[in-house]
Amino acid sequence: MLRRALSVIDPGARCLFVDRGRPGHAHLGVSPSGAADHDSYALANRLVANRVGCTVLELLVGGLILRAEATLRIALTGAPRPVRIGDTPAAMNAPLTLRGGDVLSVGYGDPRRGVGVYTYLSAFGGFVADRVLGSASCDIFGGVGPSPIAIDDDLWLGSDADETSASVDVAPVRAAADPVVLHVLNGPRTDRFASDAVNQLCRGVYTVTPASNRVAIRLEGLPLARITQDELASEGIIAGAVQIPPDGRPIVFGPDHPTTGGYPVLAVVVAGDLGRAAQAQPGAHISFVRARPNA
Repeated sequence: MLRRALSVIDPGARCLFVDRGRPGHAHLGVSPSGAADHDSYALANRLVANRVGCTVLELLVGGLILRAEATLRIALTGAPRPVRIGDTPAAMNAPLTLRGGDVLSVGYGDPRRGVGVYTYLSAFGGFVADRVLGSASCDIFGGVGPSPIAIDDDLWLGSDADETSASVDVAPVRAAADPVVLHVLNGPRTDRFASDAVNQLCRGVYTVTPASNRVAIRLEGLPLARITQDELASEGIIAGAVQIPPDGRPIVFGPDHPTTGGYPVLAVVVAGDLGRAAQAQPGAHISFVRARPNA
């Protein structure tokens, strides 16, 4: 049974529906998309006792203001933001109750404190949004899935909850780090670089640029030179691929990455570190370390 739960007063910088994504459609030119930080997304659903895979809201930077149209249970995870219910401060990483007429506001964090990029809002029952190829995630690169949240939108909840789930009061979250450490494996095109190129990548410290988004994280730092400048035929890529364009500055692909790319992939970030990569805001530092082959 659907129920109208929230109305949008202000969507903030950008607010999207996301879930676990739509893997398996690269042959159609469709990226997996889904939550940029899967750990924070999964925690948001656990805190309100939703089933695995429920749709949540992914908020970029901050500024979201919602009005509750009914009593509901919510949780916010991911990049820490100042949260208020009316005039009362509220906690992140813990269940919260909104009552009809309450106004929830999610402010902007202090960028000097390395607060991260994406915050997740879950609600008991899961948000209802149009599904494309099995997913309600919005792919900003391919234009697949529901549109971003807009002013005056009504947000509806379903009944995709796990009534048997144990109640949770608060949950531990990973600590912020500087630099953000990303573990990598050798990519498929190491032959296009000097024999120690992956080691060079791991010796450097890179800075996230403002040109970064859900498609890719662009880095500034010591450029990596290719030993051949021959054109490379476009080939399949995955989230976490570390591609080296002609200027030598690494690009780390995110959830909305294109399905093919024409620059050589030197390394690949392991899946468990993709959330850390996504939360690295402009100005943050990133260092790479070699992962064990079974990571």
